[in-house]
Amino acid sequence: MVQKLGDKSITKDQLLEKVKHNYDLIPELLSGISSLKPTIRYGCGKILMDLSEEKPEKLYPYMDFFINLLESKYRILTWNAIIIIANLTKIDKEHKFDSIFEKYYSFLDNEYMVTVVNVVGNSGKIALAKPHLTQRITNKLLTVENITTTPHLSEECKRVITEHAIKSFDMFFPQIEQKDRVISFVKKHLNSSRKTLRTESENFLKKWGESV
Repeated sequence: MVQKLGDKSITKDQLLEKVKHNYDLIPELLSGISSLKPTIRYGCGKILMDLSEEKPEKLYPYMDFFINLLESKYRILTWNAIIIIANLTKIDKEHKFDSIFEKYYSFLDNEYMVTVVNVVGNSGKIALAKPHLTQRITNKLLTVENITTTPHLSEECKRVITEHAIKSFDMFFPQIEQKDRVISFVKKHLNSSRKTLRTESENFLKKWGESV
């Protein structure tokens, strides 16, 4: 079935619908991740990512597969894995995410902005799914302003990452114990050269500034 992605005789959306009517096709998607053809490899990754959002319980039995996929030599598959794992945390009865917490957040030190943004941007849903990790997640997100620039991660990229961090904080701010630290973090960016970061900071403080 996944070979049809390669010759474009089926679209990703069409295959996703077929999988939702027959979940026995999931192992075929997992095998497709190893395809030498990018259209198949990334097509399967996208379908699995969409499926993890809609039907996480169907992919949870394969969580170890996605944990291993974090180490893929293909950045796009690493991004897929970061998002899929975050989507699976809400049904992570075996606490598998807890055991890979440091590994997951080690990608904050990645040289590519998109990798870092995916971790930061998915942290809100993880904190909501696993409130007991709130303080650890908060501590990790507060470090993003100290990220080292690289040829693939400029100062402007850092501002984008910070914007995503504030959006994530907004999702789980009531759970945070050291709210003053987050408020102080956000206040630093009220005069940012990036307009959307300024706006995000202003809106956050209007919403939460009085709660400290």
